[in-house]
Amino acid sequence: MSGTTLTQLLYLVSSGLFIMSLKWMSDPETARRGVFSGVAAMVLAVAGTFVGVLGPGFGHLGLIAAAIAVGAAIGVPLSLVPLTAVPQRTALSHAFGGLAAGLVGSAEFYIWQDPAHAGQLTPFRTTALVLEVILGYLTFTGSLMAAGKLQEIRFIPQRPVTYPGQNLFNIGLLLLAAGLGAALVLSPTAAWAAVAFPVIIVLALAFGVLLIIPIGGADMPTVISILNSYAGLSAVAMGFVLDNKLLITAGALDGSSGLILSIIMCRAMNRSFTNVLFGAFGQVTAVAASGEAKSYKGDTPESAAQVLGQAGLVVIVPGYGMAVAQAQHKVRELYDQLKKRGVTVKFAIHPVAGRMPGHMNVLLAEAEIPYEDLLEMDAINSDMPQADVALIIGANDVVNPAARTDKGSPIYGMPIIAADKAKTVYAIKRSKNPGFAGIDNELYFLDKTFMLFGDAKAVVGDLAKNLAGEGGGH
Repeated sequence: MSGTTLTQLLYLVSSGLFIMSLKWMSDPETARRGVFSGVAAMVLAVAGTFVGVLGPGFGHLGLIAAAIAVGAAIGVPLSLVPLTAVPQRTALSHAFGGLAAGLVGSAEFYIWQDPAHAGQLTPFRTTALVLEVILGYLTFTGSLMAAGKLQEIRFIPQRPVTYPGQNLFNIGLLLLAAGLGAALVLSPTAAWAAVAFPVIIVLALAFGVLLIIPIGGADMPTVISILNSYAGLSAVAMGFVLDNKLLITAGALDGSSGLILSIIMCRAMNRSFTNVLFGAFGQVTAVAASGEAKSYKGDTPESAAQVLGQAGLVVIVPGYGMAVAQAQHKVRELYDQLKKRGVTVKFAIHPVAGRMPGHMNVLLAEAEIPYEDLLEMDAINSDMPQADVALIIGANDVVNPAARTDKGSPIYGMPIIAADKAKTVYAIKRSKNPGFAGIDNELYFLDKTFMLFGDAKAVVGDLAKNLAGEGGGH
């Protein structure tokens, strides 16, 4: 069997495994199988590329080994980050993917511009190359900005940064890059093309930054999914440039799934997909100060534990505060104690809770909380009026009734978990600061709501201890 045949065979098997991986990961019961399938697919893809590049000789072996060593030196530490850092690690992965596509496209353009490769820059291939470079480089800088916001790096503003005419300017940059790209397609070997190409790269890099700066931290789940889509689309374009069918298949899976997820995220936040594309969402509006001072009603873990232990149904609403405190294992202890007392416990998962799609599901799965007790927003809201207690753990905007009632609120229209419908509400919060939307949560001032201020891990631990110290039964 020739090296080319073996490479194509490995690519074929890898493509099938990538497709099955995506299918299996759509169901919790087969998700682990999906992960292993994806890993196996990538191993086979790398092996196939290795065989194809080496061919009959080993002249490139040193360069390949060096590239693998550098990749491993970066990838292994990234794989060891805590689950609370997975969103920014995911953003960095998108950045590396975009950078790889951009660099490959840049190299291919200048190689094929050489007269020795006359005829390589066909209109179709040049179009794919331009798309690869624009999508790759804007994904690179956009993902770096997103990772910086998620990591709360000091010099990167966490709040949205806006200015007059922002959308018009951003669209203008993108259109200019596209216009130069169209000119390259028409005359890819012209003398001016070698100058226009770097300009396209700079415009794409700038657009990636400008795309993310108007977006606040609360909207990061949508940003992560759209960057995932961009990375996939750049891989598709790279596949056409390199005539690599595996890249086309894998990139199409990545791009389409990211696009679908982005649409789901937009609906969950009541935002238009067009606004996401042009960075015009997540803007904080000025909120008029109320003439009436509002006050919280505080409570103690001891008192709260008594109420929780006597409940028939407790709905727990996790949020980013739980992730920051790494409280998921304490939540499992609380879950176990409530179940021992005969309490029905359900978890209400908002689609954009946390900083990436599925963030809460991943954390709770790590704590081995049964997946059947994790219910999406639409499934749990009908049960909220029957809930004796809604326990909010580090969530804020996703349970704010202002989304339903206040047309002047920046979150108006966003679907929320109806925690305010529960008979009693307990909210665990680190401080009295508002959430990422920059507004107070009306839920926390209701007569039925009691606040438990403190680190979520410590407070939930105290609740579990108090329940364990009491007698069983209602």
